[in-house]
Amino acid sequence: MADQIINKVAQSGIVTIDLEDLILDRKANFIDIKDQLFHGLILKEKDFREWIKKNDWNMYQNSNVAIYCSADAVVPTWAYMLLAAALRDTSSQVFYCIPESLNAMIAERSLASIKPEDYTDKKVVIKGCGDRDISNHAYVRLTTILVPVAKSLMFGEPCSTVPVYKKRK
Repeated sequence: MADQIINKVAQSGIVTIDLEDLILDRKANFIDIKDQLFHGLILKEKDFREWIKKNDWNMYQNSNVAIYCSADAVVPTWAYMLLAAALRDTSSQVFYCIPESLNAMIAERSLASIKPEDYTDKKVVIKGCGDRDISNHAYVRLTTILVPVAKSLMFGEPCSTVPVYKKRK
């Protein structure tokens, strides 16, 4: 049995976290309220409610949706609330944010489910390579969650990591 291959990575007690498993891959959609403004300045409640009633919300099926207004206009809070209510049955998640912030918001919500105590005194590797683009915000947020509890934190693959943090003795 001298030729037996031993998996030292498996025996090391390293826990690997793959953000692709935590942050579900869904289509992203954006709704800019500016398109519903009268003369690009004000929102008429009656017209807005009519637009919501007539719009086909099925195009947002199982997607993450960012709602926002790119115009320099005062949009009442209830307008965003009406949109969120209209999207309730079709979209996966609705966020109030600009399109550039959507991935960070999705990551923030997904990482809220992590229980830091599960990683107390563990050696943790945050997987770095994958099939899709994960926001840097997700890596930073996960690091802030794990540093207070983990024994060590690394980035990459268990066989080739970049040390990020090591608890002092």
